Amino acid sequence: MSPEPDAVRVRVEDRVLKLSNLHKVLYPATGTTKGEVLDYYARVASVMLPHLGRRPVTRKRWPDGVESEPFFEKNVPRGTPEWVPTVTMATPGSSRGRETITFPLVQDLATLTWVVNLAALELHVPQWQVGPRGAERMPDRLVVDLDPGAPAGLRECAELAVLVRDRLAEDGLHAVPVTSGSKGLQLYAAVSGRQDADVLRRYAKRLAEELTRAHPHLVLANMTRAVRGGKVLLDWSQNHAAKTTICPYSLRGREHPDVAAPRTWDEIEDVAGLRQLSYSEVLDRVADNGDLASALFRPGPRVPTS
Repeated sequence: MSPEPDAVRVRVEDRVLKLSNLHKVLYPATGTTKGEVLDYYARVASVMLPHLGRRPVTRKRWPDGVESEPFFEKNVPRGTPEWVPTVTMATPGSSRGRETITFPLVQDLATLTWVVNLAALELHVPQWQVGPRGAERMPDRLVVDLDPGAPAGLRECAELAVLVRDRLAEDGLHAVPVTSGSKGLQLYAAVSGRQDADVLRRYAKRLAEELTRAHPHLVLANMTRAVRGGKVLLDWSQNHAAKTTICPYSLRGREHPDVAAPRTWDEIEDVAGLRQLSYSEVLDRVADNGDLASALFRPGPRVPTS
């Protein structure tokens, strides 16, 4: 049997991994190869791994590049190395309760490299972590996902982001903006970890409805896609325990290799100059500024319940 084409063995930390198809182009529009994708994740790992933390990772894979059909993967695949840390748990939000999934926990560079070598361009995580024994903890982050409906775009998302930031600040929450690498952006805020996902989801829904009443020309809390034209959906539902969002610093599987990139508020307020960022730009920013989302690791407050 002939060896796999373009395969090499490399030592990553104290593990030996076989990396394959390094010259395969995953982003045809830019000619970005799998080897370059692996290099990006290795170089951004120091700031990305803390955001992956002890969070079960759902992967979105493009084995044949971003012009092909992707698939989501929750369970670890056959052939997963024994050293990859995993957690087996009941499906979050499952009504039957008996369904289980064995997720990988991406806590070190070797595991991150192994995941990305499977052409997992996007890494998605929930707002909660698992404890030392694998139990689901209460969420330590609130997320507000801003999703524009054409012809609205990133400009309108940024306008709304400032309104959401100021409203969260009234309740003692510090919002961190992340341009999604796709169409819109997310706002994250650290919370106490002492309230369950339903409490956070209800809080985010109240916030969405309040801003919709105050700014009906811009904001939408209704999930119905047909009524979203020209407005920005403030997606409060992402705080459900079963939902995940793109991890900060993850690539996106779109035409260009853009990244879910933490931003400064000065950038968000400079609406005219705001755009999504490529992976090379993000690497430069990390080298200059470190993790712009590091505030999420500080303890946050409880959210109001009424």
